[in-house]
Formats: sequence, C-alpha cells, structure tokens
Amino acid sequence: MPQTKLIYQHYLTHRTICTDTRNISEGCLFFALKGENFDANTFAEKALNQGAAFAVIDNPEYLINDQCILVDDVLSALQNLARYHRKQLNIPVIGLTGSNGKTTTKELVNAVLAEKYQTFATIGNLNNHIGVPLSVLSIKDETEIAVIEMGANHQKEIAFLCDIALPTHGLITNIGMAHLDGFGGFEGVKKGKAELFDYLRQADGIAFINVDNAFIVEMSEAAGLDKMICYGAGGDVLISGKLLQSDPVLSLRWTKESASYEVKTQLTGAYNFENILAAISIGSFFGLTPEQVNNGLANYSPKNNRSQLTKTEHNTVICDFYNANPSSMSAALNNLAAMEAANKVAIIGDMFELGQEAAEQHEKIATQAEQAGFKTLILIGKYFYALKESHNALFFSTPKEAMYWLENNVVKDSLVLLKGSRGMALEQLLPAL
Repeated sequence: MPQTKLIYQHYLTHRTICTDTRNISEGCLFFALKGENFDANTFAEKALNQGAAFAVIDNPEYLINDQCILVDDVLSALQNLARYHRKQLNIPVIGLTGSNGKTTTKELVNAVLAEKYQTFATIGNLNNHIGVPLSVLSIKDETEIAVIEMGANHQKEIAFLCDIALPTHGLITNIGMAHLDGFGGFEGVKKGKAELFDYLRQADGIAFINVDNAFIVEMSEAAGLDKMICYGAGGDVLISGKLLQSDPVLSLRWTKESASYEVKTQLTGAYNFENILAAISIGSFFGLTPEQVNNGLANYSPKNNRSQLTKTEHNTVICDFYNANPSSMSAALNNLAAMEAANKVAIIGDMFELGQEAAEQHEKIATQAEQAGFKTLILIGKYFYALKESHNALFFSTPKEAMYWLENNVVKDSLVLLKGSRGMALEQLLPAL
C-alpha cells in the first residue's frame, strides 16, 4: 500500500493514464503493461521522451532515471491504484454486467442520469481487468455518479472487478449463451454473473432487478439480496412499462406510482425494451423527474454499432456487428422478422467463444434464420460454412468472399441485418450495402 500511495500522489497531479506509446499525452502516467507479444517496459524511455511524467515499470533493467517507478507487477499496480482512487470517492457507483446489452444499457443509464448529475460512464467497452481500472481512474473530482461496465468470460472475474470498482448499486441486464467456453456452460454463466449480486449483498448495496427475467430473479434470491429495486411489465415494481412500437424505433409507455408517461427513442430492436426500462428505473431511483428521464432517452442516439439503424444510399441497415452470441443473435433475427419491410436481408457471421457447443448453436441459429423466410440469407464464417449442405442460404467462409458477392449482386431497397462476433469484422461489408 505505501507504494500505491506514492503513485497516487503522482496521479493527483497527472490524472491521465496511458498504456500505449501511440497515445502518450503530455504529463501522463505511463503504465508499462505486458501482453502475449510485447513487453511495454521496453517502451518506458520512449514514453518519457514523448512527454510522460512518470513510467511505472516492473523490470529493473529499464530503471533509467527517477521518472521511472519500479513495482513488482505493473498490472497489479494499476489495479491497486484504481482501487485506492475508488476508496477516495464518496459517490454512487453503478456496476453493470450481463450477457447482452451491457454497453447499450450503460449508455442509456448515463444519458438519463446526465440530465441531472455530473456523470462518468465506461468509455467504449473498457470493461475487463485492464479496462475497469482505467475507467475508475478516469472518474474526476466533480463526478457525482459513475456507471462502470464489467465484462467477463470466466468465473471469479466479476468478483475481482467488483473489488476494484466497489459498486454501491448494480444491475445484471440478462443471462444468455455468451462465453460458454470460458464459463463452462450456461450454469457457469449464471454463477459468474451472480458474483455482482454476491458482492452487493456483502457491501450492503442495492440491486436493480428485472422481475420479468426468471434467471435474474432466481439469482437475486440465491444471493440473499436485502436491498432491491424492481422493474418490469407489472406487479410490485418501482417502474412498469409497455412497448408501444418497435418498428423502426422503440416507443414505450412507463408508469411510476400510477402516473404514466410516453417516450420515443432512437433505438431499434424490441430486445432493447428491458434496457430502456432499466435506465428509467435507475434514473427515477436517483430522483430525476419524468421529463428529465424522457429527455435523456429521447436524445440518446446509438453510435456504437449496437442496434444502430443506418440509412445507406440503397438500404436501411441494422448495424449490430459489434458482437454476437446465440442469445443476442436469436433476438436480432426475431426483431428483423417482426419489422415491416418488403425485402429483408440477414447477413450474419460466426459467433465466437462457444466451446463444445459451437456447432450446435450455429445449427440452431441457421435453422431459425432459414425458417424466418427472409428474401436473402447470407451466412459467413467457418462454423456456418460447415452447414452448407444442410441449409438453404448463401454461404461464405470469410467476409472478403461475401464482399465480392455483394459487389456483384447489389442489394437495394432492403432492410438488412448485419450481425456477427467482433472477430468477424462485418463492418467491412457496410460499404457494399
């Protein structure tokens, strides 16, 4: 801890943290993290020459001057610094995790809370063992509420991230078929995500519970939570809601204490209804007026390739290609099937990190997509390509092959779903649409 306090004194006057010499800013603190293929200790001198105030290193060979701070392990030093900084903050911190919808919900919650408070929310998807510390260290003195997204692909990870972010409030968006390989199956996913509830119980924190999600309710009961704020379609809840329209964007009516309000959002996808309701609940809990809540929701425009409706020269494209798993893919296909359009095209790519269930889950999604009866169905990637002989669709091994087909078979006047795991990089197909 004495070493952490020393680094923290430097941090108080040098609040920007850098881990990449390509992004060095004047007066920053450079943390020389290691990766599978690099050792940033070797870049410490370069970082200092580029303007970093100090470099935190863990290899004494690179201790070139008093601007270098030698620690046992740079990653641990970064995590300890973030934990120490969090302990100095006397503000609500909302920890948010789930299989699907984390980032969209985080953005919605932030958009709503920002109508009344100075807020901070995780930038992009900095939600892992490096991203969460960086996020916590980005919380400024004037911040009144922070929203920290926490991702995981194995058990004990959420518990570890909670020990850094120390959330006072928490939300699990849902439980789905994501990262099955790392979690060891669906039950492992439930156990891993429930670590947020376990932490909140121990910390006397408050959880926001979607009572319409049986898995979330079951997990909250198993965790023995004492403090819960409930929301859902109805019942004994703080906020109830009803979806009024989902094509092309979502409108809903929500109710608090017998008073009802309506709002039209800029989000597509009926599956986002529960994410919007979560943001309404959190905003209402923290004292926002219904007008402030609705302003935050109505003004939020997705720009992160999650449920983003994009008009191109020839088509309307549902850009949902940031990531994918069987749960989110099924929901996206159902949403496309429910929308009104003369011509519907589904372009979907492989889903990663499914382990032994990969073949079975790709078969299920291919079957669902085929049965939906879209005008054109394009399946991309090695797992989908393996199903070529058993399904009626266009199959391509790579996005590059699909791009060639699209350039020679122009899609026009269509509603197009573009979705796949991040590693498929399906954004490269957007210019052809």
